[in-house]
Amino acid sequence: MNSKFDDASWHYGNDFPEDLAQENASTHIGMYMKWCINNDLISSELKEDSQVGIDSVKNNIITGDEFINSYSDGEFLSSDLSDIGRKFTNDYYEGDSDFSKRNGSYFDDYSTIFEKIIDEKSVYHVEDSEQNYLLIKAKIDSRFKEWETFTSK
Repeated sequence: MNSKFDDASWHYGNDFPEDLAQENASTHIGMYMKWCINNDLISSELKEDSQVGIDSVKNNIITGDEFINSYSDGEFLSSDLSDIGRKFTNDYYEGDSDFSKRNGSYFDDYSTIFEKIIDEKSVYHVEDSEQNYLLIKAKIDSRFKEWETFTSK
């Protein structure tokens, strides 16, 4: 079964700022996808279908956000990930698993790291930059290590 973890279009309505490009709706998705690409947690199907884009992300030619919008129509699907990537994402991306309830979810971490920007403007105002990616990358790295320990018990 191919389920959807996130979709940029889910964020366009409601409180999405009128002054921003729609691509800003997927910045948080793209940063997570970039982490998955850089940690080789993506599926062989995604590699087969999007190798040029994957290489562009790995070489910092495009951002994860640009990848999501250009290669995945703004969607982040379970089929994009390897088995381990899918299991980790199931436990971490949303806040309803035992792991995320105990350790925090991706969006909790993203909101904490970019709290000042989010409080002053919105979650959609976080700049899609390498500097910001490196901030969230460090947190995802530590959560992945925690998850490996959590799931090995």
